[in-house]
Amino acid sequence: MFWASYALAALAIVLAWPVPILLSRAKWPARSPFTAMVLWQAIALAGGLSMIGAMLTWGLEPLGDNLLAGLHGLWRILLEGAPASTLGLVHVFALSAAMLLSAHLVFTLLLTYYRILRGRHRHRDMLNLLSSPSADTPATLVIQHPTPVAYCLPGGARSVTVLSDGLLNMLSKDELSAVLTHERAHLAQHHHLLLWAFAAWRAALPWLPTSMLAQHAVNELIEMLADDEALREVDRMTLVRAVAIVGSGSPAAPGAPKPPAEQQARLSAASPLALGAPEGSEPLGIAGRLSRLLTPQPPLPRWQQWSVLCLSALLLAVPTTLLIAPGLLD
Repeated sequence: MFWASYALAALAIVLAWPVPILLSRAKWPARSPFTAMVLWQAIALAGGLSMIGAMLTWGLEPLGDNLLAGLHGLWRILLEGAPASTLGLVHVFALSAAMLLSAHLVFTLLLTYYRILRGRHRHRDMLNLLSSPSADTPATLVIQHPTPVAYCLPGGARSVTVLSDGLLNMLSKDELSAVLTHERAHLAQHHHLLLWAFAAWRAALPWLPTSMLAQHAVNELIEMLADDEALREVDRMTLVRAVAIVGSGSPAAPGAPKPPAEQQARLSAASPLALGAPEGSEPLGIAGRLSRLLTPQPPLPRWQQWSVLCLSALLLAVPTTLLIAPGLLD
């Protein structure tokens, strides 16, 4: 496992800095947002696995030539009283760092979920007071406010789409269908789970370029995916008008319920520039979405999409193999 630990460390560094920066500057994700979403998830998972794996394999190196043998040796030391003379101080430090980082990531994931769930419950309680069910559209609540507002509130069977009456007064029937399809696509494709996972990743490792760039990219990609789903129901110019109307709204005035934190992050059109992004670039806000819709690019060829998906699978397979393959590099 000696060389495996170095290979994992090198992979973690590559996935933590140059790869996410290069991907954040690429133009092709707008042509195939699903493929890009899979790649970002693979980068995040492989990066985290490589970081923890590098420390774990380094710490277990004196106890076995692969992860299972090393863990077995550690088990014997901790629970069976086997001698620990083969472990040096640096190995103990590496094992402790791996365990602490793993615990930190799991704890942050659970804490982020708790905070999101608590925010949803509070927001739902507020909606119960300030909104009324739509007479024409199921699973839709309407708030009395002139600002155009549209977002979804996940909750399993209790998931709802929230609209303002100001928005309803501005939209035609087809434009309303575009907005509803867009928001329901977020729910049907479980985008809130992606937002949760990448928000937790960002909260756990805020100094890591991967976490910041990945969260920013995911916010953009889910909007593209929802827009593409809306295009299945309405024509392009109808969706453009609907996006422009929704985007013309200002922050809600006092008394109107604000979307929960996860929805505010998704709806925000003016977040800070991502680290490593070209100077003067902006997130995919309303202007970016309108530009993508008005000047559509052809989707990536199938062979390129499959190449990216295969690369994503390879990114996950490499650290896994380095961890469990017996004596692969020794």
